[in-house]
Amino acid sequence: MLGKHVEPTGDLGRTRQGELVSPFPSDRGHPADGGIGRPAIDWEQRYRRTVIISDTVATAFVVAAIGGFFGARDAANWHEKWRILAFGTELLVLGALALSRAWAPAVLGQGAEEFRRLGRSLFTAAVVLSLGGIALASRNIKLWIFVAIPAIALVTMTERYVLRLRLHKQRKEGRCLRPVLAAGSPATVRDLIARARKFPHLGWRVEAVCTPDGLGLDGDQLDGVPVVGRLADVADHVRQGGYRVVAVTPDPHWSPDRLQRLAWNLEGSDTEMVVAPVLMEVAGPRLHVDAVLGIPLLRVSMPTFSGGRRVIKGVVDRVGAAILLVLFAPLMALVGLLVLADSRGGVFYRQRRVGKDGQEFTIFKFRTMVAGAHRTRAELAHRNEGAGLLFKLRRDPRVTRVGAVLRRYSIDELPQLFNVLTGSMSLVGPRPPLPEESAEYGPDIRRRLLVKPGLTGLWQISGRSDLPWEEAVRLDLRYVEDWSLALDAVILWKTLRAVLQGQGAY
Repeated sequence: MLGKHVEPTGDLGRTRQGELVSPFPSDRGHPADGGIGRPAIDWEQRYRRTVIISDTVATAFVVAAIGGFFGARDAANWHEKWRILAFGTELLVLGALALSRAWAPAVLGQGAEEFRRLGRSLFTAAVVLSLGGIALASRNIKLWIFVAIPAIALVTMTERYVLRLRLHKQRKEGRCLRPVLAAGSPATVRDLIARARKFPHLGWRVEAVCTPDGLGLDGDQLDGVPVVGRLADVADHVRQGGYRVVAVTPDPHWSPDRLQRLAWNLEGSDTEMVVAPVLMEVAGPRLHVDAVLGIPLLRVSMPTFSGGRRVIKGVVDRVGAAILLVLFAPLMALVGLLVLADSRGGVFYRQRRVGKDGQEFTIFKFRTMVAGAHRTRAELAHRNEGAGLLFKLRRDPRVTRVGAVLRRYSIDELPQLFNVLTGSMSLVGPRPPLPEESAEYGPDIRRRLLVKPGLTGLWQISGRSDLPWEEAVRLDLRYVEDWSLALDAVILWKTLRAVLQGQGAY
């Protein structure tokens, strides 16, 4: 199986003609064009400049708004001090963004790393501001630490998310994609092609393939992508074709010496070499490259199941659940009345689920089926449309009219906030399984139970019930292995869109 996508790094310059285009230009050239003379795409550098300008404007806007509001309230004592603090705050924020490489093309437009670096930069700016305030004995510094920095975080994260949505939309239309030459065995290259097509928002377009014998599974093509040569000739084809990325996939041909020689041959070009890991599917903050005895080694740190970050996660879970319960209290009261008016039975449905370390707990949901629906499940077993161990029906006759609406928009799951508040669930985590499901888990799948189940998760934002069983398990295991606070924040942000679209919910 091919490893995770690894984002290439580096900047692209202008086109060879030096023309200027919009911040989101279309890719000029076509995969079939290839060859020497194809213009170099420059949307990466322009997108980076757009982000830098947007961050600068957003920061200046927040600083000016706070300075103007509080300056008007305390004009007699404000004068030049707030201008110095305002200028210093903006300078610190922008400097921290630059030093943390929050504008690096490798992280812009996808993944949690972009927001992780943004958060780290703002935290650094807040720390420097607080130290400066202590040194200068300034009483006004609290305003900039506890009001300005959080406001800048909110505005910049929202602005970046909007830019990302626009970029992803263009990528789905076939624009702003990096031309890729894939080099490896036909099976692993085929997997890479399928992934690039399935997830266009990642920004890769495989335009050419090199295989061990220079042949594909379909003669001179592999899944519609032309096979341009053998693995030994990759560097020559890169120089002729002007590809942005060389994706090296597993094949016995790739010895350490040959990979090193390929990397040397690509030096001085705009082409990045990306090597797919083949030993395990791990990514994110757990991967580190260390030099041991002069040998570059990929170090994989242990997954985090306890410690300070887990304590922070627990606090965020409980505080977030309490706030959401207060906000959604009127809606939940209305839903309760509608459930009672629609069919006979109680408002809530209680069900035993399996949580962290295999401990069972009772989950709460709004009732969406007729009373006694669980007793008729055996009669509907032959119509099961669920993947793997799941039991699902797209048109379940037991679902009530109100229940169908509640399920479509996941409103029936709001009572699970009480489970989060009491500590049996988390806001983000794997799907909580039924006891009969977990009883059939193998050793690999049981790793889902190493963390608390979540109200939402990677499965929620990736298709929910439409996902194949293997993909749902892979996403849950990926979350367990690669968990981070930044990943939780991204999942929570994307959950809103997934819920409004109602995709995979029935």
